Amino acid sequence: MARRRLAGKVAIITGGGRGMGAATARLFAEEGASVVVTDVDDGLGGALADALGPHATYVHHDVAVEADWAALIERVEAEHGHIDVLVNNAGISRENSVDDFSADHFDLMVGVNQLGVMLGMRAVAAPMRRAGGGSIVNIASAAGVRGEPELLAYTGTKFAVRGMTQVAASELAQDDIRVNVINPGVIDTPMHQQNSAERQEWLVERIPLKRFGRPEEIARTALFLASDDASYITGADISVDGGILLNRR
Repeated sequence: MARRRLAGKVAIITGGGRGMGAATARLFAEEGASVVVTDVDDGLGGALADALGPHATYVHHDVAVEADWAALIERVEAEHGHIDVLVNNAGISRENSVDDFSADHFDLMVGVNQLGVMLGMRAVAAPMRRAGGGSIVNIASAAGVRGEPELLAYTGTKFAVRGMTQVAASELAQDDIRVNVINPGVIDTPMHQQNSAERQEWLVERIPLKRFGRPEEIARTALFLASDDASYITGADISVDGGILLNRR
């Protein structure tokens, strides 16, 4: 029988109702984890947890709200006794430029993409210490490695996630809590599908592998970082992008 890499582990996946989060939840469940799917879309999140079976639960959870994190951690510890993995996946995107952006959209994006990651890392630090260690996987973006036109606020939040990952990895290493970040390129998710046909054509031409990524390809990278196979990896900054960052156009 093949080894299940997350057997006995408890994993929280934010924004787990669809896209990369849902793919990660499915894979983690297949690999033996007890999966806690969180989202603000109760329909999608609840349906996914039901489909994954008795070792999956859904919790309504706004990552930008500190009280939601406290309630989530209290519930997960009460039901499972420990927390081993957090995948900070929840994120939103809005197109905007230097000359054209909304302060309200900016605040919303910072709240979900940046504050949400910071609150998540802080929330799981103490439970992971009690468990003897753990793994935090933050999801940033290729746009957080090299700025993209028309994505001013989004790019800023994703650069921030990469920087916060380095700080947290340094601070939490003494507790055997590993913190790493994945930078997805253009992944075929509902968020990406909102792009116009013209923008999608422009994007795929910039990707050396000439295709969009699949959510499962991000999930497999998250699985590696969450598992003991990555036991000596912390502070890593991994781009899963089809080579788009090689393209200087």
